[in-house]
Amino acid sequence: MTRTDSVRGRLALMVAHCAGMIDLVALPVWVGTLVARYGLQPQQAGLLATLFLAGAVVASLVVAPRFDRLPGRLVASAGFGVAAAAFATVALLDLPYAGMAVLHAVAGLATGAALSVTHGTIARSGRPHRLFALVGMALGVFAILFLGATPALVAATAERLGGAMLFIEFAGVMAVGAVFAAWAFPSPDLAAQGVARGPALRAPLSGAVWAGMVGLGAMGLTQAMTFSFLERVGDHRGFGLAAVTGVLIALGVVNLFPAALAAVLERRLPTRAVLVAGPLLQSALCAVIMTSTEFLPYAAAASVFAAVMIFTHTFAFGALARLDPTGRALAATPAMLMVGAALGPIVGGTLVQTQGYASLGAAAVLIGLVAVGCFLQVRPERAAPAASTGAPHAQPHG
Repeated sequence: MTRTDSVRGRLALMVAHCAGMIDLVALPVWVGTLVARYGLQPQQAGLLATLFLAGAVVASLVVAPRFDRLPGRLVASAGFGVAAAAFATVALLDLPYAGMAVLHAVAGLATGAALSVTHGTIARSGRPHRLFALVGMALGVFAILFLGATPALVAATAERLGGAMLFIEFAGVMAVGAVFAAWAFPSPDLAAQGVARGPALRAPLSGAVWAGMVGLGAMGLTQAMTFSFLERVGDHRGFGLAAVTGVLIALGVVNLFPAALAAVLERRLPTRAVLVAGPLLQSALCAVIMTSTEFLPYAAAASVFAAVMIFTHTFAFGALARLDPTGRALAATPAMLMVGAALGPIVGGTLVQTQGYASLGAAAVLIGLVAVGCFLQVRPERAAPAASTGAPHAQPHG
């Protein structure tokens, strides 16, 4: 049995997190390729990404409450394997829009199941905050590699393959996730798993936990809505492929640091202050990205945009772990993130198509205020001592 604190187990979780969270990295290139290479309208392109994310939400809602009774290694390897096959089919066949839509939904369902057992296993580890930060750092490395190579590869192969190279890469990422999951996906930590048995499992989640989950969903909506059109708005403003690709690479480099920084500052920053500041800063950056006609403000805001979500989410993960020692809320991490992210591409595409790019900034401000209202209700200092969970990730600040 592979343990969560072993090198093999952590490596498998890092790879699984990167494959399962591919939308967080790939949305700008994903939607941009569908528009530029497949000739889809922004709304149509956004809907395909939304179908993938909606499938992930549905799968997570089904799998998360049952993940401790499911064979995690089998679910993760099979899920990523099915997703790889779905994306390979999109890449290799000349499909009508309806066929692409079905396969995006299938890929989302499969990826969501795999990601749910991944996050559930992280939540049931001995140090969930630290392990979540570790997989977040791995996602930053993956972002550099993916965003640094993909736009150029898609452009270089466009004459011969159209936009198929993007989906070939997606299939490859999912296949690697399936192989690593089959090789070394770990079992949940038994000591942490034992907390979620008996009466505690039947107790309803508190209002603060639900509020935190809704707040993360709202931030996920802004993240996906903005990120889906980050590449497109740069092209629309005439910044050029090389410049926009450079911004995406810079974004990937910046993403190496927020999870590690959040882990270091866990006991030094008040949790509620981080949770309130995160949505406000995210909204402001979105407004700059979508309204700036100059490259430098666009580039600066875009480079740190995803880092705000990663940093804030790491603190929220720790806060929810303190408030919900059963781990049920954290097992549903893919659902709480992707329910907002699923709406992002289609909402963003609709706004762009009807009102222009600037409307995304206004929408982000309104959504950010909703997230702030939710996070104000999260008070981890009122939680029961976390020592009973066997996971020393309690946060002393409120």
